[in-house]
Amino acid sequence: MKRTSSAQWRGAGKSGSGTLDSQSGALQKLPYNFAARFESEDGRAGTNPEELIAAAHAGCFAMALAFKLEGAGHPAEQLDARATVSLERAEGGFRISGVELNVEGRVPGLDAKRFEEIAQDAKANCPVSQALKALPITLNAKLVS
Repeated sequence: MKRTSSAQWRGAGKSGSGTLDSQSGALQKLPYNFAARFESEDGRAGTNPEELIAAAHAGCFAMALAFKLEGAGHPAEQLDARATVSLERAEGGFRISGVELNVEGRVPGLDAKRFEEIAQDAKANCPVSQALKALPITLNAKLVS
């Protein structure tokens, strides 16, 4: 199985702009530019590759955790996952320095310790975590009622 997305960039690095498209149509001419990526602290100036990596990681992790919980006999009522990708200045430009995963789960019949164990397993084994192995990935898992 293969999934495809594409980027089109027009102009120079700082003054140019681009659009992103995806095979599914979820992204259609989605704009991005230097300011949205490197200057907009609140993240509202437009999308950027790091935000899209974070969305992919949160989605992959949540689904992996749902499967792991179901396999352990405790299907989740709800999982709220958030991934934060850190981008920092580095010699020669910028680099992604890590990912923080946060999840809150409503899982009947499961205690917090077991939820943490299953969440750690899902973090280690979801395909996006595997692809991002070169980065430190932290996890905060919280069971809610």
